Amino acid sequence: MPATVVLGTQWGDEGKGKAVDYLADRMDFVVRYQGGNNAGHTIIAEGRLLKLHLVPSGILYPHITSVIADGVVVNPAVLLDEMDELSSAGIDVSGLKLSFNAHLIMPYHLEMEKVTERFLGRNALGTTKRGIGPAYADRAARVGIRVQDLYDEKILREKLEVVLRERNQILTKVYGRLAMPADRIVEDHLRYAERLRPHVTDTAKLLHDALTEGRHVLLEGAQGAMLDLDHGTYPFVTSSTPTAGYAAAGAGFGPQHLERVVGITKAYVTRVGAGPFPTEALDEDGERMGERGHEFGTTTGRKRRCGWFDAPVLRFAARLNGLTELVLTKLDVLSGFERVKVCAAYRVDGEIFEDVPPTQTGFHHVEPVWEELPGWNADLGAARSFDDLPKEAQRYVRFVEELGGVPVSIVGVGPAREQSIPVTA
Repeated sequence: MPATVVLGTQWGDEGKGKAVDYLADRMDFVVRYQGGNNAGHTIIAEGRLLKLHLVPSGILYPHITSVIADGVVVNPAVLLDEMDELSSAGIDVSGLKLSFNAHLIMPYHLEMEKVTERFLGRNALGTTKRGIGPAYADRAARVGIRVQDLYDEKILREKLEVVLRERNQILTKVYGRLAMPADRIVEDHLRYAERLRPHVTDTAKLLHDALTEGRHVLLEGAQGAMLDLDHGTYPFVTSSTPTAGYAAAGAGFGPQHLERVVGITKAYVTRVGAGPFPTEALDEDGERMGERGHEFGTTTGRKRRCGWFDAPVLRFAARLNGLTELVLTKLDVLSGFERVKVCAAYRVDGEIFEDVPPTQTGFHHVEPVWEELPGWNADLGAARSFDDLPKEAQRYVRFVEELGGVPVSIVGVGPAREQSIPVTA
């Protein structure tokens, strides 16, 4: 049975959580394959508002097995707090599975990220300070600590001794901070280990067996394509690979199982933190989008930068990920604009680019080539079919399809699960 990948096509915050929640009722497994608790998904279902950071968005469905796979970095304290919060809301988390190969975000990762971001000053990347980057850096340097290490105290202490020998030198002698005590870290993490023990398993084999048996698996990416470590707006990117090509590797099975790649794109664009943003609206239009769209980070609470739809970014994401369909979210936020702007292409030193320029310098100097469409005034929240939408809103959806070269299968007209409208060809 082919697996489905759901990922963001912009700089994250496209509404992936809601899209996964909508698609999940036809799935058997929902899997987070990368990122950490620097990402957040907000879901409103059956009158409940849930903010998820590590637990996959399929957790609301009792029939679904939710999986945190090998490619995710996990802060165990944050994961346990999130599980407790869900349990308090009456949601069963007993079936949640955590890979024993997932790397851990340790206390020194959080401390290192805080001091280095402060040290960078005006050149800071605007990270969430959740320790994600340092955890992935340790993984690449082969000094990371994994979930499975929590169940062998000797190995845990040995690995900590190696890492802290260097990190404490940096923290104390370079940044003037206090050294991190190994004994306290071991004590805390052995306690986390006991609580997590029922959830830890070989998730790669679990998912391989499920696919072989014909079960439905949905792979949920965090962040968005433009934040990809290799292909995004480097260095203003995340520390992992949210693109579809990594989904199978992060989950731990072969790429032959991937067939459906669903790109989530907002009807406008937002970005959190520093970095280039060609269509950013630094006027009352951008403020209006932010207010109507409640554009504040699920994880950090930071206000998001807002701008008009960017077709070159969508084309780039479609090419990079092999998108088979689009979910267009938050169309309702654009209601009330007399005219709706769309960036159809970029101009760089007189040259037209219909895709993202290949160099950082080029991308920093793009000028949007704008097209305008008539707006609409209707409240879209009550629409339950594509024909219920105003003709102008329908035209906007079809224009996005045309610009991106990918069909729109679902349109979001509000935050609730039932405010997702199927679109026919």
